[in-house]
Amino acid sequence: MASKPAKPKPRPKTKASRSAPLPVAPLAGGKGANTQQMKSPSFRLAALDEDFLLGDSMRGVRFLLEYAKVEEELDRWGVRSTIVVFGSARFSPSGPPDHRRWYNDARSFARIASEKGGALLSERSPRDNVIATGGGPGIMEAANRGAADAGAPSIGYNIILPMEQEPNAYQTPDLTFRFHYFAMRKMHFAMRANALVVFPGGMGTLDELFELLALRQTGKAPPLPIVLYDKSFWNDILDFGAMVKHGVISSPDLEMFSYAETPEETWDILVEGGVLTRWLQEQHTT
Repeated sequence: MASKPAKPKPRPKTKASRSAPLPVAPLAGGKGANTQQMKSPSFRLAALDEDFLLGDSMRGVRFLLEYAKVEEELDRWGVRSTIVVFGSARFSPSGPPDHRRWYNDARSFARIASEKGGALLSERSPRDNVIATGGGPGIMEAANRGAADAGAPSIGYNIILPMEQEPNAYQTPDLTFRFHYFAMRKMHFAMRANALVVFPGGMGTLDELFELLALRQTGKAPPLPIVLYDKSFWNDILDFGAMVKHGVISSPDLEMFSYAETPEETWDILVEGGVLTRWLQEQHTT
């Protein structure tokens, strides 16, 4: 004998339905008869309802918006590929000697890459190797500043933090973005990355470095040159050899990155790694 279809569960009674009578609708007609309906939050257009858009059920939509807004503006500027520059937010051109050197070298490197890498829009191709940073101070400021020295655009992927981060003054205004979600910010860093240059830095820098190394190691990102700037610093804080020794990475994993000591050497390594291949081919196409 066929079973009867299950009945739908009754709607749970809300506190309002248990303790408060339903509002009595006014008689039809008369000015202002529908005031309560017009003022109800449910009557707002969904796209203009901030309370709704910022609610938990719309988290996926907000995530999508952070993808789409940035993607649309990058496309409008013709940005096809980027050189991502990471490093400490604590450096300045007036700090201790090492900090000054790293800041100035990041600025010099970004100027060279912007002049020679295709960030200056060509009639024959989109922009390639546009400098992209986290948008804040320190090394991020230095790299955006170097691009500005070359007259080229650069990107700032800013993030909302408990201690509010303001964008530095050198990233291109139209390419100054602000994220709530770290995951979407990281996705945009990786999507167009043609190369990664990592200057000395702390927790945030290491987080971003290992994110890209993991993507490379697992084949989730295509081969791209990764340069760690100032080998002595990296040898002080990381022992990749010990990781190989203990079997947590393999010797070939050490080939995923190189070291550089000068801005010029950094650029040469990126060129050898193929950052110019596609752009140069298009420049020679008639």
